[in-house]
Amino acid sequence: MNIQNIKTLGELKKSGYKAKSVKEELRNNLINSIQNKENPFEGILGYEDTVIPDTERALLSRHNILFLGLRGQAKTRMARQMVDLLDEYIPIVAGSEVNDDPLNPLSKFARDLIVEYGDDTPVQWMHRSERYGEKLATPDVSVADLIGDIDPIKAANLKLSFADEKVIHYGIIPRSNRGIFVINELPDLQARIQVALFNILQEGDIQIRGFKLRMPLDIMFVFTANPEDYTNRGSIVTPLKDRIESQILTHYPKDIETSLAITEQEADILDAQKEKVSVSDLIKRLVEQVAFEARANEYVDKKSGVSARLTIAAFENAISSAERRAIIHNEEKTQVWISDLAGIIPSITGKIELVYEGEQEGPYQVALNLVDKSIRTQFVQYFPNPDQLKKKRGSGKKTAEEKETENPYKIITRWFDAGNHLDLLLDMKDADKIANLYKVDGLFGFVKKYFPHANEKENALLMEFVLHGLATFSLISKKMIDGKIEFKDLMGSMMNLGSINLDEEFNEEDF
Repeated sequence: MNIQNIKTLGELKKSGYKAKSVKEELRNNLINSIQNKENPFEGILGYEDTVIPDTERALLSRHNILFLGLRGQAKTRMARQMVDLLDEYIPIVAGSEVNDDPLNPLSKFARDLIVEYGDDTPVQWMHRSERYGEKLATPDVSVADLIGDIDPIKAANLKLSFADEKVIHYGIIPRSNRGIFVINELPDLQARIQVALFNILQEGDIQIRGFKLRMPLDIMFVFTANPEDYTNRGSIVTPLKDRIESQILTHYPKDIETSLAITEQEADILDAQKEKVSVSDLIKRLVEQVAFEARANEYVDKKSGVSARLTIAAFENAISSAERRAIIHNEEKTQVWISDLAGIIPSITGKIELVYEGEQEGPYQVALNLVDKSIRTQFVQYFPNPDQLKKKRGSGKKTAEEKETENPYKIITRWFDAGNHLDLLLDMKDADKIANLYKVDGLFGFVKKYFPHANEKENALLMEFVLHGLATFSLISKKMIDGKIEFKDLMGSMMNLGSINLDEEFNEEDF
């Protein structure tokens, strides 16, 4: 018999249905999931050996959970996916505001209904997708919002006194009975409101105004919090924290491969964009590296964190930068160039919190520096490290051929030292950009030496990458002005020796 065909309390009793608590449901279904080698948290990447096992242990222990971590660490997403571990359907007393179990009613409404109708009491079935409640904690959240209050309008309409339990308007927590309830950013909840949660977590019952209620609610509580909140905006009151059995620490991706997979999964790229714009693995890694650089940067507030949303938005903007350029020049296809990363700056500035020194530097300049540091870090994964080449310089006279063998960049930098310069417009046609890159002596040959099987567009992208990389190592200069990037020799473009020293000092300390 299909349980959803059961419509009355009598039919439910005859079916032999046995109710389980929410935490028992989660535990039993998780055990089945583990035994079947299934991942209950599909799409949560980078937590396979840390957060997910901790969460599974907490669910097996039937614990309420606090996810503690910086922004953009999938805390709420973890909580939302727990819904999939609930039973598909559960029976409730039809019309109940608090999802009363027909076999164990809590509210006066349900009890009175069962007294009146007995086994004919109507039963309806609730899908697990409806058994999830979520509230963002803000300072204006009240006890009435969460737990409930007397509703004078209901009292007037029903012609009842305020002493009658039927005049209660239940808050979001009782309405989440027999489900999962999440409070995001718990420390932002005022201390007196947090105190109101004590009894629910400890005894499982609620208190509303002067009513002698005893409603042992069946709820799986999940809380999220940012460590920054403990000092800057508020705190979790100690007795409440003590009542949350499992505190699970979340984290950012530990390696760039995981970060790449998250962005690939989450970025919203249209099919039309995919057809028009190709994106190399190099560009993807540069975008991801920006977040890693930001999390370690002295100008960025580490307590605030750098969300994975930064790289997702930056990746989308990088593709849109290339798409816009292709539309301007009526090109059917293009690729994301290094110069297109200038278009990801707005994705960075809005997603990093700066310390005082960073504010003095300015968000735009900090974002540019992060992109340059990303290029510098990734450059040595593709080509020889210029800094190591400098250290290998020995004394004594050497032939030009020996010097070029020791420093493969010499032929490129010599071209700039001769007074040549290269201007790459941000909105330049692909063909024009490629033609300009080939003007630099030795640049194509250098790339071909390390990537002999690259095609024409890959070669051109790597050639551009080399110029940006050499600039980050202060072997040539790079300036972005008036919609173009200008590459010159270092000495010729910096007449002020003091500014040269400052640049070199900055690079050595920060890279």
